[in-house]
Amino acid sequence: MDIVVIGAGPAGLLAALRAAELGARTILVTRAEVGGMAANDGPIPVRTLAQAARLLREARQLGIFGISVSEPILDYSRLLARTREVVQDVRDHAARREHLERVGVTIHENSGTARFVDPHTIETESGLRLRADKIILSAGGTSRRLPIPGFEWSATHSDAWSLTAVPPSMIVVGAGATGVQVASIFQAFGSRVQLFQAGPRILPTEDEDVSAVVAAAFRDSGMVVRENFGTIESFVKTPSGVRMTFTKDGARDSAEAALVVVAVGWVADTAGLNLSVAGVETNARGYVQVNGYLQTSASNIYAAGDITGRLMLVPQAVHDGFVAATNAVQGATMTLEEQVSPLGSFTEPEYAQVGITEAKARATHDVVVAMVRFDETARTIIDGRTTGFCKLIADRPTGKILGCHVVGERAVEIAQVVAIAMAGGLRVDKMAKVPLSFPTYAGILARAAYRAAQQIYPEFRGNDAVVEK
Repeated sequence: MDIVVIGAGPAGLLAALRAAELGARTILVTRAEVGGMAANDGPIPVRTLAQAARLLREARQLGIFGISVSEPILDYSRLLARTREVVQDVRDHAARREHLERVGVTIHENSGTARFVDPHTIETESGLRLRADKIILSAGGTSRRLPIPGFEWSATHSDAWSLTAVPPSMIVVGAGATGVQVASIFQAFGSRVQLFQAGPRILPTEDEDVSAVVAAAFRDSGMVVRENFGTIESFVKTPSGVRMTFTKDGARDSAEAALVVVAVGWVADTAGLNLSVAGVETNARGYVQVNGYLQTSASNIYAAGDITGRLMLVPQAVHDGFVAATNAVQGATMTLEEQVSPLGSFTEPEYAQVGITEAKARATHDVVVAMVRFDETARTIIDGRTTGFCKLIADRPTGKILGCHVVGERAVEIAQVVAIAMAGGLRVDKMAKVPLSFPTYAGILARAAYRAAQQIYPEFRGNDAVVEK
C-alpha cells in the first residue's frame, strides 16, 4: 500500500511514522521544512522567546536574595540567533526525522503547496506528481484574516516572532492564547503593549478567575488591556507605525503603535489544495470534515491535526496522526477517544487548565471548589512568586476531579500532574494522601485536594496544616 502524507507538522510526522511502521510505502510532502508551525513559528520558538523573558524577570529579582548585578540588557539579535539554533536543533534531533528515514519514509521538503489532481493524485509547486492508495491531509492551519480596510498593514503572530528588533510599541488585537503570548513576551522585552479584546474578558475560554488574575497582572506590568473595546473600522499606515480606528456605541476612537499584531483565530490551511476535485468536504467553519475515524468524505483520504479544527494543540495533533495513519493502513477500525487535555501558556504569569471550568462544572454537576492562593504556600513564598492560585474542582457525589485551573509560576507543569491524576481516575481524597515532596509546586495540589476532600469526606475535616505545601 502507498501512503502520501501532506504536511510535516506534529500530525504529519506521526502519521508518516505510523504508516511506515505498519508496512506502508510512505511519502511525506511538506511545503517548507520538516516540523511545521510547531517547530518553525509555534511552540518551539515561542517557548525560547518566553524563556528569555523569564530570565529577564528573574535577573531583576536577584536583589531580594542579596545578589547584586547590573540591570539586564536584551540583545535581541543574539536572542534571535539562539532561537534559530533551538529550532534547528529540534528539527535535527526531536522532530523524528532520523526515525522516519530509518523506517523508510521518503521525505520531500520545500515542495510548495500541494494540490489534488484527482482523489488519488497530488501535484506540488516544485513539480512533484505523486499517486497513492491513501492520502493523509495534515497541512495545518493559518492565521485568520479580517475583511477590514488597511488589514494589510497589520502583522500576524508569525511576523512578530520573526522581527529583527523589538518595536518600541505594539498593539495586539485578540486576547486568546496566541495574542496574550505575543503581548506578554514583548511587554517583557520593553515594548509598550496595548492588548485589545472584543469580548468582555481576555482568555475567554479559560476559567473566569484565571482571566481576571492574568489581566490584573498584565496591567500591573504596565500593559494597557482594553476589553469590550468595540469594532475595528480600519488600519492606516502612519509615519511612525499603524493607526487602528475603532468604534463603540457610536463613538470613534483610535490607537497607534509601531506594530499591530492581529491574533483573532486559526483557520484550516486548505487554500490551493483543490479539495473539491478529490471529493473532500469542509464544514461550515472551513475545516476538513472528518468522522470518528478521521476519514474525510472521500473514503481514501484522512485528515489529522489543525486542518480538522479539533483541539489545535501539538499533543492532540500527534494523537490524530496516529489514529489517521492506523485507519488509512489497516482500515477504519480505530476511533478517537475522549482525552484529558491539559492546556497552558508561557505568559507572565503562566496559566494552565485541565478539565472543565467552574462555571461549566456548576451547570452540570454538584461540585466542590478548592482554591489555594500562591501567597499562602511555602515554595511560592520562597521563590518570591506569590501571584496566582490553584483551583481544583471536584464532583461532590463521587470525589472525581472535574477540572483544575492554575495561574502563576509552574502553572503548566502543575496542570500536567492533575491531567495524569484525572486520566487515572484518581479521586480528590486519594490525591490528598499522596506524599508529594515539600516544598514543591506540585505539592500545592496536595493542599488543594485536601481542601476539596474536606468538603466531601468527614475523615478529612479538621486542620489542613497537616498537608502544608
